[in-house]
Amino acid sequence: MRRILSILMVLFFLLAGCDSLRFAPSEAQKQNAWLHNRTATIAADSARDESASKKLQAMTKLSQLQSRPITSYYGLPKEFPQADTAEDILSESNWQLARTALDESADRPDAWKVADNVFELALGISALLGGVYGTRAVRFLKQARTKSKALQEVIAGNELFKKQNETSVAAFKQAQKIQSSQTRQIVAEMKT
Repeated sequence: MRRILSILMVLFFLLAGCDSLRFAPSEAQKQNAWLHNRTATIAADSARDESASKKLQAMTKLSQLQSRPITSYYGLPKEFPQADTAEDILSESNWQLARTALDESADRPDAWKVADNVFELALGISALLGGVYGTRAVRFLKQARTKSKALQEVIAGNELFKKQNETSVAAFKQAQKIQSSQTRQIVAEMKT
């Protein structure tokens, strides 16, 4: 039973990939989310005060409401950017903050590090459980981790080869067509 659980855990991470994993929001992302709420609030107030069309007033009011759960989800920042007026909001530092938050939002954990950490966790749990099944699970997980590292090295070597030998890329890809669709899918997921 434990072995099956361990195998399922490893397969889940290998097949699911790491696209859905993200880092916790950074301070810049929290500041940007809070600043977005302030921007939406001031825009809604300005639209109302300047007697903008009902449509624009409704859209800015909705934007203000939509920004609240974003701020709530990200959490409040430790330091709040200056955002009392439209001029404060439009400062160059806030534009830079938005660009930084955008860059950080694309960051993902390294799939190889996540897989290695999962193996470490599974090895620790298996060792704690002990017994015959624990010993077998440790052996299986060590072998799986070794194979994972070998696959990582093969993929890295193939990518380096393709970069250094651009004239051979077509022949290289042709040679890889004999791989099963499952193998191609695993390699594609691991390359990203």
